[in-house]
Amino acid sequence: MTNPRSQSIFTRGAVDLGALRSSPAPAGSAPPRPSPGPATGAGALVIDVSEATFQTEVLERSLSTPVVIDFWAEWCQPCKQLSPILEKLAVEGGGAWVLAKVDVDANPRLAQMFRVQGIPMVYAVVGGQPVDGFSGAMPESQLRQWLSGILRAGGVSVTEPEDPTLLAADDAMMSGDLEAAEQAYRKILNERPGDSAAEAGLAQVELMRRITGVDPSAVLATAASAPDDIAAQTLAADVEMVTGHAGRAYDRLIELVRRTAGDEREKARRHLLSLFVLAGPEDPDVARARRKLANALF
Repeated sequence: MTNPRSQSIFTRGAVDLGALRSSPAPAGSAPPRPSPGPATGAGALVIDVSEATFQTEVLERSLSTPVVIDFWAEWCQPCKQLSPILEKLAVEGGGAWVLAKVDVDANPRLAQMFRVQGIPMVYAVVGGQPVDGFSGAMPESQLRQWLSGILRAGGVSVTEPEDPTLLAADDAMMSGDLEAAEQAYRKILNERPGDSAAEAGLAQVELMRRITGVDPSAVLATAASAPDDIAAQTLAADVEMVTGHAGRAYDRLIELVRRTAGDEREKARRHLLSLFVLAGPEDPDVARARRKLANALF
């Protein structure tokens, strides 16, 4: 399964956990750091994991209960957006699955094993094996849908989301049918103007259309060589969004607004606003970027 709202990073067989099963943690490895604000009452449903505890807390536990790994770091702003949602849903799940938090700075070998290139990055482990994953922040409605798929893969019965119309739109998105997804999200917005989940879904449809088939490395290299090319810079910002670097995407476009004028400036500004919709108004990165945008404009 893949998730269209964030870049899927799962490739079956890409993660080799054999070394972690057979070797102890390196001598002197750092203990796990406290995660940023675990949900109250989470107990054993939200746990900090290090290389020393990975086999017991993740691999062995996943033989009976699905485990979702959240790779994070204290300096990562998107992590501070995603982690509280994951923690909340873990508590809501009541033990149907467990959230394992891995600080990449304290556990670089684990990050290397999972080929973590950007954070936040999330993997699901079922039966001792990674079964799916994604990078970047994700709206709660999409995260619930992703988790439902993971629980089904682990043989856990789940309750369907309460909004069947939004679920149908999400299903169309996840199957790659962008036309159907767009129509479904627009129908929701016609009936419920301002629905934040539908607005984010529609923005995601537009984003997926822009990045389909592109080579992220080539896009970023082109943008680096053409700092004033509006098309190159906006596409690079799209790539940064889907790879979990929203802050970089915002800063890139804000700097473009600062350097340009007229129609080009307006294109950069509108593109930035469309990316804000993806994250939602409560995202701290969005609030920061809006202040910087105001300074760039005035």
